[in-house]
Amino acid sequence: MNLKRSTFIKLGGMTAVGSVAAIPALLNSCTCATSTSGVACSGPGFDVEQKIKDLGLVLPKAPLPGLFKPVLVSGNLLYVSGQGPNIDDAGTQILGKVGSDLTLEEGKAAARHTGLTMISVIKEYFGDLNKICRLVKTLGMVNCVPDFYSSPAVINGFSELMIEIFGDDHGKGVRSAVGMASLPSNIAVEIEAIFELK
Repeated sequence: MNLKRSTFIKLGGMTAVGSVAAIPALLNSCTCATSTSGVACSGPGFDVEQKIKDLGLVLPKAPLPGLFKPVLVSGNLLYVSGQGPNIDDAGTQILGKVGSDLTLEEGKAAARHTGLTMISVIKEYFGDLNKICRLVKTLGMVNCVPDFYSSPAVINGFSELMIEIFGDDHGKGVRSAVGMASLPSNIAVEIEAIFELK
């Protein structure tokens, strides 16, 4: 079938077999839902702010943003920029490569500290943590030597913290964990995440 160039571009470069008239109907046939059940997420069912206090978690001071937004809300999703493992209010971070400067367990601790930093950033730049329904997506990056193959075990430090705070269902999202040749300022871990809002 021959398509005019203008038609091809309007269809996003799609090629199809059959009638051109049928393609717009095909493109508009997608139905979207906010969740697999089609029901809006209501959250973990407890006071998240109180849960953090009950767990005795200490949040570091949220770092100042650079030439980016620390958090951004689009629709019902809260996007959090990549955070590092801050360990105090002065902005001291855990530095070094996992597999040479740091052990796997030290890397995992760095990932946990990164999670605490992220929660602090959300509180500072977004507000009430009880407006968060669930963790949706995590991208965890580990500063490691080339033959270190346990990046997922390092990022478990972040994932375990999210489960502690938001519960087993709402704190567990989809995830990627990758090793990197380097990270900014030689930090051990950097993590970005997406949360669903109520």
